[in-house]
Amino acid sequence: MIEVDSVFRKPLEKALNSALEYLRDLDRAPVRATTDTATLRRKLGKTLSAEGMPADRVIEELLADVEGGLVGSAGGRFFAWVMGGSLPAALAADWLTSTWDQNAAQSTSAPAASIVEEIAGAWLKDLFGLPSETSFALVTGCQMAHATCLSAARHSLLEQRGWDVERSGLYGAPPIRIITTDYHHGSIERAVRLLGMGLSHIISLPADNGGQLAFEALREVLHEDTGAPTIVLLQAGDINTGAFDPFETLVPLAKNHGAWVHVDGAFGLWAAASPKYRHLTRGVELADSWATDGHKLLNVPYDCGYAFVRDAAAHRAAMFQPAPYIPIAAELRDPMAWNPEWSRRARGFSTYAALRELGRDGVADLVERCCKHARAIVMGIAELEGAQLLSEPIFNQGLVHFTDDAGTDATIADIVSRGEAFFGGTTWRGRRAMRVSVCNWQTTDRDVERTIQSVAESLRRPICGDASCENSMSGHAVGVSSNSAAAEDSRFEAAESPAAVEPAD
Repeated sequence: MIEVDSVFRKPLEKALNSALEYLRDLDRAPVRATTDTATLRRKLGKTLSAEGMPADRVIEELLADVEGGLVGSAGGRFFAWVMGGSLPAALAADWLTSTWDQNAAQSTSAPAASIVEEIAGAWLKDLFGLPSETSFALVTGCQMAHATCLSAARHSLLEQRGWDVERSGLYGAPPIRIITTDYHHGSIERAVRLLGMGLSHIISLPADNGGQLAFEALREVLHEDTGAPTIVLLQAGDINTGAFDPFETLVPLAKNHGAWVHVDGAFGLWAAASPKYRHLTRGVELADSWATDGHKLLNVPYDCGYAFVRDAAAHRAAMFQPAPYIPIAAELRDPMAWNPEWSRRARGFSTYAALRELGRDGVADLVERCCKHARAIVMGIAELEGAQLLSEPIFNQGLVHFTDDAGTDATIADIVSRGEAFFGGTTWRGRRAMRVSVCNWQTTDRDVERTIQSVAESLRRPICGDASCENSMSGHAVGVSSNSAAAEDSRFEAAESPAAVEPAD
């Protein structure tokens, strides 16, 4: 018989003590990684021995070997991408999720997990103001939420034309056109590729001056082929500017032409939970499906996205795959009937815990605080000499520019090297920009002040993009290269993709 206390106590206590120390130090530690790639690879790249080792020693060595290789994205001064931290209750529930080790595919194997997921899904629908008949799935992130929703769309549109896509696949099926703006997120393209619908079937329309899909442009394309099965992809929060498409006018237009309307609300759908920002999502409830993330503005640990589908029958038909050895619950909801996974983490526990910790008012306050801090950072930086405002925050995203494109990348690299804050670059309307994204519940007014001061200090130094410059980042720690964002953009441009680049989800 295993002595549980003696087997588990030492490694878990080491993990707990280290976790508390890490969280305590987030406010003082550099936000960037401080150890280079070669060192990390050398420390971690041990030979796999024939014999094992005590669990507590494994954890002890792991803690030592990753030192300096962690980015402080869990803290309040990380603004590079749309990445939140973890609320205390959500983090604790996530630890328990691993301890309980439930396979949340079905209610028989994880009854409590299934019920928690059922309740959390209902709470989320209520927060977002989605129709009561809407089905949902808890998936790994917004990437798979898109895939889940677009699977349901594919099923519905082809079924209307007498085609059983689950049985016959796409060989010989009517091609589905996908209409969106040229500022759509890259995760949309990945979902389209995974589902076999083909990038060539995406029609990317130029966004208007406000970054929105224009009514007349959409109407013109819809009229070009009124019989084609069509998905219209709208955005609740552009990844660079935070722009929201005008759902009140575009959704009825699309649906009058028989299109399925899907909303990419990776972070912007959370505006619906805030009285102050709810107007940005007016009409979003008219759509057919919606995708968002929990590890962005809800601040739950990673591995948590949410897919919502108005047509529950289409959703289930696209996902459900029975097997003779798997019992089907009569009274409980089986998560596997609504998501792409069988073996799956019981991710509903952390969502449930986060929503209970915050409550309805707390969710609204968290959203509004992040938006307030984003505006303060963007507008504060824009007032500095050498900085230029490119996009004033609509929600929790904004853009600034420094001197020229090379100078912008070099300035970002210098800011990151200081360790006070972490930003990333992007290309927007042909210009390099520093993107400001605030998602973390721990960000404070003091963090905003420290961040603006750090940017001001970087701007007082000679800035250029040449490797000989004083602040060139060649040889610095992991993920800090001033050329990394440009290289990432160039890879997408080489693939003829207009989508904005986002490393997460």
